[in-house]
Amino acid sequence: MRDAVGRRVRVAAGLLILAELAVFVLVVNWIGVGLTILATLTTSALGFALLGRQGTKALAELRDRARSRRPAGRELGDAGLVAAGGLLMVLPGFLGDVVGLLCLLPVTRGLVRGVLTRLVLTRLPDRMRGPVRVESVRTAGVGSRVPDDAPLVIEGEIVRGPDGRPLT
Repeated sequence: MRDAVGRRVRVAAGLLILAELAVFVLVVNWIGVGLTILATLTTSALGFALLGRQGTKALAELRDRARSRRPAGRELGDAGLVAAGGLLMVLPGFLGDVVGLLCLLPVTRGLVRGVLTRLVLTRLPDRMRGPVRVESVRTAGVGSRVPDDAPLVIEGEIVRGPDGRPLT
């Protein structure tokens, strides 16, 4: 299984490099070699500047969470996205610059975080996903307290048997 994952990563990296080269050639044909190199250097400089600014903000938010002893899940994720975005912006390539810019800008970082979260959650097996929150139609809007000796009733539907196989 580890070899299959490594193969997928190598294929994805190869396809990304080919796509970057194709875009680079298209830009060279469009604006010329000199302006393309200038644009590449400019996006790298912009990446350094944004990485410094957004990285400082992300680290300050992490420090604030650590001082107040609150969980820093979102801030840690933002710091990771800022680091990945900065790396993508600094490396040459226009496609990587676009993705890096999406990771670096606070306005679009939430969008990237949502896409990555959905991607990871769809790849995880059901048993490894987080807790499920269920709301019952019968108890929605009921504000009264349930007595401690009341039986616990959980409405639901059995979709897998004890052996883990789907029921038919």
